[in-house]
Amino acid sequence: MSTLKLSGISKRFGATIALDGVDLELGPGQVHALIGENGAGKSTLMNVISGAVKPEAGLMELDGNPYQPSSPAHARDHGISLIHQELSLFPHLTVAENIVMGIEPARLGVMNFEASRKRALGLLRDFGHPEIEPETRVRRLPIALRQIVEICRAIASNSRIVLMDEPTSSLQGRDVARLFDVIRRLRDDGVSVVYISHFLEEVREIADSYIVLRDGKNVSSGRICDASDDELIAQMVGRPVETLFPERLRRPTAEVALEVSGLIAPPTVKGASFKLHRGEVLGIAGLMGSGRTEMVRAIFGLAPAQAGVIRVGGRHEDAERAVPARRISQGVGYISEDRQGEGLALALPIADNITMTRMSAFSRLGWISRSRQRAEAQKWANRLVVRARDVSEKVRRLSGGNQQKVALARLLHQDVEVLLLDEPTRGIDIGSKAQVYELIEKLAEQGKAVLMVSSYLPELFGMCDRLAVMSRGWLSETRPIEEWTPESVMQAAIGTSARNDGNN
Repeated sequence: MSTLKLSGISKRFGATIALDGVDLELGPGQVHALIGENGAGKSTLMNVISGAVKPEAGLMELDGNPYQPSSPAHARDHGISLIHQELSLFPHLTVAENIVMGIEPARLGVMNFEASRKRALGLLRDFGHPEIEPETRVRRLPIALRQIVEICRAIASNSRIVLMDEPTSSLQGRDVARLFDVIRRLRDDGVSVVYISHFLEEVREIADSYIVLRDGKNVSSGRICDASDDELIAQMVGRPVETLFPERLRRPTAEVALEVSGLIAPPTVKGASFKLHRGEVLGIAGLMGSGRTEMVRAIFGLAPAQAGVIRVGGRHEDAERAVPARRISQGVGYISEDRQGEGLALALPIADNITMTRMSAFSRLGWISRSRQRAEAQKWANRLVVRARDVSEKVRRLSGGNQQKVALARLLHQDVEVLLLDEPTRGIDIGSKAQVYELIEKLAEQGKAVLMVSSYLPELFGMCDRLAVMSRGWLSETRPIEEWTPESVMQAAIGTSARNDGNN
């Protein structure tokens, strides 16, 4: 008997059809991969199963009995938990309080904080992160550690079915391996897992079977070992994707667009120096906590620097004086790895998010022309193939990948000369990744300078001209990508600190 069976599930949001007669069957102890492009309906289907969204048509059965969850709490009572792609933690609460949320140990209505702490600490230790203190407020954690807390919260409820929506989007290789070990233990204990991922190598390693969604419909399913990557990609996007990375025909110029010398931003950035040339894509690799994100934030003026010199377009200034407004005026654009927390204004329309850093393009004497703003935003939304009704739609209603496209569209409208991209393809499907890579390549061909921070080594090797590695707060020297291998990058990331004199 199936543990969970869905038949003809349909759901629409206004004029948008999110699910159109989806079927899914999940057996006990089965790891089932759910794959498809952003906007295909994957997250909506997970929200239906977890009780966050009510379907308009279709039937669900749990252990052969009708299943109609009225809320996520109702679903958890039935043994179903969801790990969200966009983290659903309470930042003002502690790690322990988030992990035991809804299953708090209590007596006579009084929460047992010590029992909660022990439960949280045990799960964090099992996941290989005993350094995360249960008493820490979640808002103080970097996004990668928040993802660990989200995973531990789902596991804490001892569910029979665990839904995982892009659970590794912010994780490093070691934590991905630990998560897979957890999934295997769950599978061996008879727990069923629905696993969403845009990384086909992950799907192959952990899943038994798969289903592909496209435009809210089932298009194929079967055993994962019986389908090639090319077949899966073609089913996801509706066409073959010949090459993921564009051909690099350009050559970076000798002109330096951004130079950083002796940057120090305690406590994570101890020393970083590099030169970024026009027409170049420079990659920054490194493990979680290495200081790579903090370095980019300090360059843009979002994190305080203690020392260092930054030169943009030939003008020098002390790193301590960096502020975002100055960087924007200098033609520097930034995309945060945390698109929902600080990269986008979720409550505002797409048009406002795309145009907010350059209102002068459609304003006069302080008055904004809304029609010109919408036209400008629509131009960039069309270019990046943002799936939405129109640019008046609120950004919070978009899928994660389409939200990321809106963030990129803002930089295009801003007409930046230097792009600081922190995990620019996090949570984006394969088809959209190819579009983003093509866009980055075209921008570099136009003479723009691109700094790309990424945890995904294949995209660094596929896109970058040169690469540097952040390790324990120190940035290595930059070297041509041909002089690196995945093994040497990892060795540099986990090895001893290598100081960089900046002459590269």
